[in-house]
Amino acid sequence: MASSLDIKRRIRSINSTRKITKAMEMVSAAKMRRAVASVLGIRPYAHSAWSVLTNLARAFESSQGSGFLAVREVKSVLMVVVTSNRGLCGSFNTQVAKKIKEEILHPEKLKINRIGKKKIESKIKDEDLKIDFITIGKKGESMVKKMQREIVAAFEDGGKFATVADIKPLSKIVMEDYLAKKYDKVVVVYTDYVSAVNQQTRIRQVLPISKIDIEKQIAEMDVLAKEYGLEEPIVEYKVEPSPEEVLEFIIPRLIEMQLFHAVLESQASEQSARMLAMRNATDAAGEMSEDLTLAYNQIRQGKITQEIAEISAGRAALE
Repeated sequence: MASSLDIKRRIRSINSTRKITKAMEMVSAAKMRRAVASVLGIRPYAHSAWSVLTNLARAFESSQGSGFLAVREVKSVLMVVVTSNRGLCGSFNTQVAKKIKEEILHPEKLKINRIGKKKIESKIKDEDLKIDFITIGKKGESMVKKMQREIVAAFEDGGKFATVADIKPLSKIVMEDYLAKKYDKVVVVYTDYVSAVNQQTRIRQVLPISKIDIEKQIAEMDVLAKEYGLEEPIVEYKVEPSPEEVLEFIIPRLIEMQLFHAVLESQASEQSARMLAMRNATDAAGEMSEDLTLAYNQIRQGKITQEIAEISAGRAALE
């Protein structure tokens, strides 16, 4: 059994840890509020952009033979993985790793390429499907290296992507490699911020631009859209100078915004997960401290009782 001195030392250590985790919780809460504000700020724009492109579906159909709308048999996939730069954020990174492993082991969905009504299912064997990675965050780079997969580019900290302009180096690699036919499909794996206690890991098709994936994204943001009064009816557009030229200008902006949106969602999710993890650690430290304090008091009380008994026994012996 541990001595009272050992228990007292453990209590001091746990209380010190509790102060640290409490401070980290408060810092994460402040960062979370800023990250959530950024996410809520971009969601209305994202929703409107998806809606416009959905209403331009006819232009999609007439322009899907080349460029960013080219639908090819999937022989190689580029996966953009968004994770944190540091740990201490609960299962945030673990869920992303789990999603990646599921896609690698069961690549049935990755092997399907579609845009509008057009769909091409790859006949290549699962083991012959090439999957390369772009990582955002050190944790993502570490997990991909453990899987012994090729990393095309690594961006250490997603927190540095503060504006859409900051995402350009990433989007440039994605777009150039796709247009060069180095990859037949580009997807992004990120964590969607639902609430402070609920974050969901998702995988989205970035290229070729998928009308179906856009409609899914719109459906998920429809609740928020109603809150902002952004419901948009299906309308007809007059496109000038031509659908091809308009799409050539819009699509790169869409890709940049889609990647930026994924990074912002992950940032908000990361800070929420870290805040909850630190709160749980603080609560656990408090419970441990209370249990050890009780044990310390019991030992102390036992010693006092023993001393009183010894004094009483000595006095009785003298009489």
